[in-house]
Amino acid sequence: MKTYSSVALSLLTGAVVGAAAVQALHAEAPPPAYVVSEADVMDVASFKADYLPSAAKALVDAGGTFIARDGKAESLYGVPPGHIVIVRFDSLAKAEAAFNSPAYRLAKAAGDQSADLRSYAVEGVTSP
Repeated sequence: MKTYSSVALSLLTGAVVGAAAVQALHAEAPPPAYVVSEADVMDVASFKADYLPSAAKALVDAGGTFIARDGKAESLYGVPPGHIVIVRFDSLAKAEAAFNSPAYRLAKAAGDQSADLRSYAVEGVTSP
């Protein structure tokens, strides 16, 4: 009987320590970041040829995942821009690094010639 009690206590202790370790790991992870980009396009052909492919590649190469890209937009109030994109990054720091990368800066220089571009990043929530 004493052996069963020792084994049960050991299992319970292991479960508690494991749960605490998992909580500590989750507490250290930064929240995800979402970048919302808007564009009012003046030259559609140039925007599609010179900006979009290189900007998308730069952001994906930097770890971004597209959440929304040129989907149908319905105005809840106000006038929506013509082009809306939402990209998810693992953290705000990674989002900032992606948009400050040489590859994205080169794409943005081309995009500035064909559209009025606006982008902003916001931290997401880590729990529901």
